[in-house]
Amino acid sequence: MTEQTERSLAEPSRTDPLPHPDQAGAAPAAAAATDGTTGADTAAATGDGASGGTRSGPAAGASGTAVDVEPEPEPEPPRPAAGLRGPLAADRTPVNTGTPVLPHATPPPLGEPRPLGETRTWPRDFTDRLTAPLPGVRALARIARDGKLRPAPEALREIQELPFAPGPMPATGLTTVALTWAGHASWIIRIGGLTVLTDPVWSRKILGTPARVTPVGVRWEDLPDIDAVVISHNHYDHLDAPTLKRLPRETPLLLPAGLAPWARRRGFTQVTDLDWWEAVELPAPGGPVRFDFVPAHHWSKRTLTDTCRSLWGGWVLTAPDGRRVHFAGDTGYGHWFEEIGRRYVGIDLALLPIGAYDPRWMLRPVHTDPEEAVRACRDLGARVLVPMHWSTFLLSAEAPMEPLHRVRAAWAAAGRPRDDLWDLPVGASRVLGER
Repeated sequence: MTEQTERSLAEPSRTDPLPHPDQAGAAPAAAAATDGTTGADTAAATGDGASGGTRSGPAAGASGTAVDVEPEPEPEPPRPAAGLRGPLAADRTPVNTGTPVLPHATPPPLGEPRPLGETRTWPRDFTDRLTAPLPGVRALARIARDGKLRPAPEALREIQELPFAPGPMPATGLTTVALTWAGHASWIIRIGGLTVLTDPVWSRKILGTPARVTPVGVRWEDLPDIDAVVISHNHYDHLDAPTLKRLPRETPLLLPAGLAPWARRRGFTQVTDLDWWEAVELPAPGGPVRFDFVPAHHWSKRTLTDTCRSLWGGWVLTAPDGRRVHFAGDTGYGHWFEEIGRRYVGIDLALLPIGAYDPRWMLRPVHTDPEEAVRACRDLGARVLVPMHWSTFLLSAEAPMEPLHRVRAAWAAAGRPRDDLWDLPVGASRVLGER
């Protein structure tokens, strides 16, 4: 998410991207740059390894006159845009639609897994998958004026309360489903005898953000052999090139549509990128594990010129015995949760974001708050909510401990069993019982 920056004003007819809290927080500094780019953003190309791109500053297009710009009205929660339809891939993959299916409709059968490592041709961009408009220059000017994208100084005292309890990862077998939280959206998932990393970020600092406020929950040298990596989207706090460089180049990478060239340029040899509702299977000692790429309410951007050039989404991992884990990646609240739950019945664990949500007028379309995460868990039909995307990087204005307090209160208010809220400390693990 950290590379969400303003699209160049020289690119007419394109949608201006939503500012990421990590960049918008530096808006006053950005306003001093005549081209809308901060010095740190100019150096961003080196922060991505061999990305070769630069990013605009958080307030690109917002000048010193930003204080004279009227604020935008509070947006409604994200809703599907009328007539949204996914593009038809050049290999004639069936069209994905952004129009929600009525809840009572019979869910379509899951598609056959696609071949691993296939090379595909995708549309130029995926802007028609957006479920909310991306605010433009006026929103960025408002952020520059308000300066509300970091916790208040007095709230920073809560950092010392953030839960951090690293411990040994549990012993696992062929039928074990277990989670270990490394922090943010980085999980070690043990399923069907495989070890899977989600959005791995082991860096102390990522581009455009303050350093981690809690250490990584698992030392890299303590990780077991990694059988696969799943990526939700290309924002820097979810796709961290320095971390991926630590992996053997033959590690299978499962990516959103349009990201395979990025990975292949970095030497990875087993790369598969998927559209929404597509899947692959990986062989595992306990039988094949299925990985389905599913929609999310978010967007993508990594450089000045690639807004929505790759897709974004979450993953549903299905063990050989049918147990399911939904990793939502980065998302706002919206209709996709019900549709995912309709298609993938019996989700056991829902890994959902609960942080980086304040101010709501800007972040509601792309980040669930704690109450929305509880609603999303219900919509998914999932038994267990596993909060994430908090307690690691301070990306927005809420107090560090607020997401945890609010998700516990919302879970209790919903009448859900306390044992089904896995609010783990960074570094902790938990094993899902057998069905």
